[in-house]
Amino acid sequence: MPAGLMITIQHSLEKNMQPAVTAATLSPWEPGLLAMLTYSAMVLALMAVLLFCCSWLGEKKGGREKERAYESGVIPTGPALLRSPAAFYMVAVFFLIFDVEAAFVFSWAVSFYGLGWAGWTQMTFFIVLLLLGLFYAWKKGGLEWGTTASPPSCNSKTSC
Repeated sequence: MPAGLMITIQHSLEKNMQPAVTAATLSPWEPGLLAMLTYSAMVLALMAVLLFCCSWLGEKKGGREKERAYESGVIPTGPALLRSPAAFYMVAVFFLIFDVEAAFVFSWAVSFYGLGWAGWTQMTFFIVLLLLGLFYAWKKGGLEWGTTASPPSCNSKTSC
């Protein structure tokens, strides 16, 4: 086949192969929004169907053994509501704060040259603000792990 004829056929195909329906004719919104809404509706419908099937087909036998809390094979004794030390929650909060800080600092480091001095100033402000919060928590005793004094109403013969 001659090269000139091949170019003519290719040009003719490119010219005639335009899509008949564009995304703008299917949706008055952004092109991806209709697909996202359709997908979300289908996921919610599937979840509803699965939850209905589970509640309809599942066993509904109750009893004392089924209602009892399962604690890794150990039969629970005593009251279920025990007080947890606040230090555990403080550690979790500190972990979340500094984990998010690390994510921000790493993303800033990747785009350091593109952000320039404005990015450096904002990151410095962010780190200083977190350090001030850390020093405040340190000053208030939020980082202390030692044993605390027992309440005055407790003595060695009674349990608190």
